[in-house]
Amino acid sequence: MTDRLDGGARRAILDAVAALETESVETLLRLTRCPSTLGNEQSALAEMARIYESLGLTPRRVPVVPAALEGHPGFSPPLIAYEGRDNVVAEYAPRGGGGRSLCLQGHVDVVPEGAADMWQTPPYQPAIHDGRIYGRGAGDMKAGIVSYCMAFRALRLAGLAPAGPVQMASVIEEECTGNGALAAMLALPKPDAVIIPEPGPGYDALYTAEVGVVWAWVTVSGRPAHVRDMQAGVNAIEAAAAIAARFKDYESRQNRAERIHPAFHGVNHPVNVNLGTIEGGEWNSSVATRCRIGLRVGVMMGYTAAQTRADIEALVADAARDPALRGAQVRLDFKGFMADPCVFDTGAEIVRLARHSYAEATGGSLRDYPATGLTDGRHYALHQGTPVACFGPDAIDIHGIDENVGLASMHGITRTIALTMAQWCGVERAAT
Repeated sequence: MTDRLDGGARRAILDAVAALETESVETLLRLTRCPSTLGNEQSALAEMARIYESLGLTPRRVPVVPAALEGHPGFSPPLIAYEGRDNVVAEYAPRGGGGRSLCLQGHVDVVPEGAADMWQTPPYQPAIHDGRIYGRGAGDMKAGIVSYCMAFRALRLAGLAPAGPVQMASVIEEECTGNGALAAMLALPKPDAVIIPEPGPGYDALYTAEVGVVWAWVTVSGRPAHVRDMQAGVNAIEAAAAIAARFKDYESRQNRAERIHPAFHGVNHPVNVNLGTIEGGEWNSSVATRCRIGLRVGVMMGYTAAQTRADIEALVADAARDPALRGAQVRLDFKGFMADPCVFDTGAEIVRLARHSYAEATGGSLRDYPATGLTDGRHYALHQGTPVACFGPDAIDIHGIDENVGLASMHGITRTIALTMAQWCGVERAAT
């Protein structure tokens, strides 16, 4: 690893990041106010277009077209239509050229806020408490997006510019399909490396591996009856509960020691089956006619999403034949994630640069994190062969109540990305 930055350039970049801290916080507050749940990402995408314009870049929209993607191994069956929800990307072209290219990528979509009345402050009215910003999406992963944008701005403020091409991609559906990232990746030139500033699990972390994920939906149809004659009916909710219990047994089998990849040694219970949604029934005094459960099933390395789908199909088919279900009709659908697991190349130069830059920028060390969730990084690593450095700020309670991110941590990640970008791409004097 060759050091491509002199001491003066380093100091100028770090000083520039410090000068941008107030703007970074204001930008994160503004972006977190966008309630960018599935199907409602437009406000966040419009905000990203404005941010890219403020960086001197020309944003453009990249649509997600299922017909063009469905043959790709990274494609997942969508939940809703894509009209009006295009990714926003921007590209920087150096004046001189000759440097290596870099993609800076992040997702603007957030998960639903849950019980909003349980939050300390409204989820889309972000607030600062004790050096942390609270709000849905603040940690996952709008702070990371702000970090890469401010890192780029810091180079310009320091009188420098990347000597290689830089892509910035703000994408949708990281939380349910990954199709946004896939479409953006295929629409842009292949970069020499990718940085994705996904949040750490309560500390600044570098993703070393991530499980795969399959989403499945089980719909059970029973036979309605009045509760005075319950035995004449088939309760769909009870039947769905029996199927759910089988999935928890499957979860236990997948977490046996012999099935766990070395990347996850020491991680407790890395393969999770989550019963994420349930809807059903019509009346408290009626035997439920129909019940639908939504499941998220983890996939360990050495196994594929396709194999997991086959397991799920076999499990549900066997359950449907169980006399305990008393003839309930069972339908299985796959929509959402169909994602393979991924081990990142932690020996790649971009990763080593990120570790070195983090140590210089913060005085600490990025902690390795084998993730029991997944990121968009898998697309670049598995399907494009591009090295990925996936690391980000200290976030707490992502997907939960009172999600928050540490501001000092965010600024440290900004410094890290700025130094990493400058060394990876090289620098040239900024145009005046």
